[in-house]
Amino acid sequence: MPGITATLITLNESANLAAALESVRWADEIIVVDAESTDDTATIARRYTDRVIVRPWPGYSEQKNFAASEASHDWIFSLDADERVTPALAGEVRALLAAGPACAGYRVPRASHYLGRWIRSTDWYPDYQLRLYDRRRAAWAGRYVHESVRAAGEVGRLRADLDHYPYRDVSHHLRTIDRYSSLAARQLFEDGRRTGPMRIALHAGAAFLRNYLVRGGIRDGAAGLIVSLLNSYYVAMKFVKLWELCSASTSTPPARGAGDRTRSS
Repeated sequence: MPGITATLITLNESANLAAALESVRWADEIIVVDAESTDDTATIARRYTDRVIVRPWPGYSEQKNFAASEASHDWIFSLDADERVTPALAGEVRALLAAGPACAGYRVPRASHYLGRWIRSTDWYPDYQLRLYDRRRAAWAGRYVHESVRAAGEVGRLRADLDHYPYRDVSHHLRTIDRYSSLAARQLFEDGRRTGPMRIALHAGAAFLRNYLVRGGIRDGAAGLIVSLLNSYYVAMKFVKLWELCSASTSTPPARGAGDRTRSS
């Protein structure tokens, strides 16, 4: 049976890390790459593995690819600190490796816990993530946000859920939206995307309808409504910030004090 390395990248994750690492004790090796945390992240990591590497932050994809390059095994399970591998998923992965994996990588369904319940609707579920992969045939790609594994070969799917605890509360959720929407807008701008007020409204409205009605947020009660609204808000902010970047790149700043001048009669 091929061995497997669990990899995690971290930055100030002392509140989450122990539970995440506990969930991958079944792996043959654990590697943590820490981006110079100022809390106890590295200390906690060393309780679970001697493969703790501290290095500056180069970006999500590069850090995750570096972690995979340091592994002793070619099969990688990449985990974020706010995620937990369930016993069912661990068993499914081990059984797959024992049987001989036929694909270059495997997507796992991810279930998020939010506002006191598991969200089984909206864009949040099943939210398939490619986390189990053969590093010889797959690698992380993406510049600023929404990095993902790109595989050179067939990609399969597993059945057992990966548990996700993305936000402590709504305030944490809103702060994350602000940070990620800025990164996403920058990436869109550099890709040549442009937008305007009508497109912003259409994108945000479509996101709400997709989350709440098409993907069943309405079934999750108040939590489903809140997730649908905030997913729509994220889309709106991403395109508002893209519009701001576009406007800044094509406009000439007014002369200093020009906005304060009044016309004499």
